Amino acid sequence: DVVITQSPLSLPVTPGEPASISCRSSQSLLHSNENTYLSWFQQKRLIYKVSNRDSGVPDRFTGSGAGTDFTLKISRVEAEDVGVYYCMEGTHHPRTLVQP
Repeated sequence: DVVITQSPLSLPVTPGEPASISCRSSQSLLHSNENTYLSWFQQKRLIYKVSNRDSGVPDRFTGSGAGTDFTLKISRVEAEDVGVYYCMEGTHHPRTLVQP
């Protein structure tokens, strides 16, 4: 099984300053089809396939990396960015849209 480790576990931030979170996998996440299915989430998905921002995600969020080591960077932290972030390996991320 793939084991994914994030660091740091807690990250004090200052609005306007940069922040970075790392994600390391126990084995390469490069798929046989040459894609790497590593996503970043914070309430909703922010980044998919390592570096692609989801619709509506501000460009201050940047994903990078390859193989076993990945990084999520926030160029200038805003108050709304506070929360729990996590990376996930895999091709399917079920979601439910609840709306009026």
